[in-house]
Amino acid sequence: MARFSFFCLLLLLGCIVSSAQEDIAPESSRNGRELVPAMFVFGDSLIDNGNNNDLPSLAKANYYPYGIDFSNGPTGRFSNGYTIVDEIAELLGLPLIPAHSEVTGEGALHGLNFASAAAGILDVTGRNFVGRIPFNQQIRNFENTLDQITNRLGADGVAEAISKCIFFVGMGSNDYLNNYMMPNYDTRNRYNPQQYADLLVQQYTTQLTRLYNLGAKKFVVAGVGSLACIPSILAQNANGSCSPALDNSLVIPFNNNVKAMVNRLNVNLPGAKFIYVDIFQMFMDILHNPGNNGFSVVDRGCCGIGRNSGQITCLPFQTPCSDRNQYVFWDAFHPTAAVNVIMGRRAFSGGSNLVQPMNIEQLANLDIESNK
Repeated sequence: MARFSFFCLLLLLGCIVSSAQEDIAPESSRNGRELVPAMFVFGDSLIDNGNNNDLPSLAKANYYPYGIDFSNGPTGRFSNGYTIVDEIAELLGLPLIPAHSEVTGEGALHGLNFASAAAGILDVTGRNFVGRIPFNQQIRNFENTLDQITNRLGADGVAEAISKCIFFVGMGSNDYLNNYMMPNYDTRNRYNPQQYADLLVQQYTTQLTRLYNLGAKKFVVAGVGSLACIPSILAQNANGSCSPALDNSLVIPFNNNVKAMVNRLNVNLPGAKFIYVDIFQMFMDILHNPGNNGFSVVDRGCCGIGRNSGQITCLPFQTPCSDRNQYVFWDAFHPTAAVNVIMGRRAFSGGSNLVQPMNIEQLANLDIESNK
């Protein structure tokens, strides 16, 4: 506990120092200056970077060939290399954000990643994988971190520092893949697709408001990407075809609700700014125009077993494809690092067709206090 409190102290000091630097000489991350003091990350396997490693969980990626193209090897990232938040951290001028469960030394100086594979907006989501950290618990973990900082350094200084940090949240995929679409859940019997999307976003609104009440002011909310053509779904169809009904009936209603939620929160929560990252649109562009985005293989995973390399996900020490930068999908469910880097860059500096009402770079430079 004492060790972690020390890391929290380092984190806050980093926030204060970085804020002071911005006040003196604001510069872009390309000139080596941090655009924000820190970034806090909440989500699922798309951005988990090791929080599940020590859990009694079936959802782990801390083994080769995961991380084959990452400098530290298998860390728990469900990718061959970068996740989308790794790329965003780099563009913000920050070091890669460490996993909450594995922070060491000065690693916590620029934020923490609380994301957990198989986690959902709903606590019951992902129970087939046993251990996971639902969004509610991720928020509690952040709150515990914040309490330790506040007890030592006072509420005013903490609130000022936290208000300048980016809060990246990407939830919802598992609430469909590992809840609504699972035969051992009764969710589909209780809710039609629109009712379920309404339930999720009602809970999501409460959760994001909790983070706001804890001092968060700059929010990046990522929508759910297309599920229709992921290798796992392709493998379930005898002809290897996509299932557009999944997007039309499930993903699109949810994302529409999330967009509306972001608009409401921007009106109802004074001093906060929420932006929506249209992961669905980004992913559809890559799938429909692979050549223009540098890809040639869109219909199977780089690492996996069975039809479309999607019936069984990437196994320990399995030999993956050699031309990984040509593949859209790394395994049965997750994109390659090449896709993550593209989406991270588009979220950071993309136009209003992809990020609304502003992009991450603009949010980072936004003066929340004067809201200009």
